[in-house]
Amino acid sequence: MQPGNSRQGTNDPAASTDGGRPRPPQDDAWLARPSTLRLLWWVFAAVLALSVAAQLVFKVKGDFGADGWFGFGAVYGFLACLAMVLVAKALGWWLKRPADYYREQPDD
Repeated sequence: MQPGNSRQGTNDPAASTDGGRPRPPQDDAWLARPSTLRLLWWVFAAVLALSVAAQLVFKVKGDFGADGWFGFGAVYGFLACLAMVLVAKALGWWLKRPADYYREQPDD
């Protein structure tokens, strides 16, 4: 092997030192790493659980009947988010155009 042909030490993802599998690039974004995503899910879940558990310490005075219930804000927020996703899906289905919509039509 000639010294100029060695791919080790390059940023080429096809260069491999672990049995033929390509290595991920070294400069990948921190949000793309599985360990970071897992950590963020745990942090978000802890913050949400603490915000609901805070109702045990601080009394919530509701303006109408249901908003004084324990965990109402979390349930309401989840249902509102779910409704927005479903409406967006339905709107996308309704507004969808065929794949060749912008293709030029032949002149007759």
